[in-house]
Amino acid sequence: MSVVLIRVRTLTGSAQGSGFVYDKEGRIITNNHVVEGASSIEVTFPNGVVAKATLVGRDPYADLAVIQVKVDPSLLRPLKLGNSSELLVGEPVVAIGNPYGLANTVTFGIVSAVGRQIEAPGGYAIVDVIQTDAAINPGNSGGPLLNMRGEVVGMNTAIVSATGS
Repeated sequence: MSVVLIRVRTLTGSAQGSGFVYDKEGRIITNNHVVEGASSIEVTFPNGVVAKATLVGRDPYADLAVIQVKVDPSLLRPLKLGNSSELLVGEPVVAIGNPYGLANTVTFGIVSAVGRQIEAPGGYAIVDVIQTDAAINPGNSGGPLLNMRGEVVGMNTAIVSATGS
């Protein structure tokens, strides 16, 4: 699989999330809020290999970040990117991530809505959000949302609760 567990250390503690391999050069896509403020970033691959990562790019307005690892290229299996503008309400999707540190958890759901807007950490508005009923929990952030062709059509970013947080 191409989904990784990301662990970060910050000045105030530690956190974890998910990410997915973007290319054979070792770039991994995740959420900005997963790696924001990190003093160190560690990536664990599904086979247990652990590698240090560096932050190479981020867009807090879209809550996106790119980190990079230097590992054996055989570990790097990039996911194919799909076209999220082709998603239809009711279409099945799969969310993959590491909720609560449980590696490579897969959940299934449907596209409940497209074109939503949510507020990201830091008060930024994220537009064109895909709403799904696939189970998403803390630690899923940064993991891919896939269509039934196995293409990335979104990223698991936020959970909206009954209190609106």
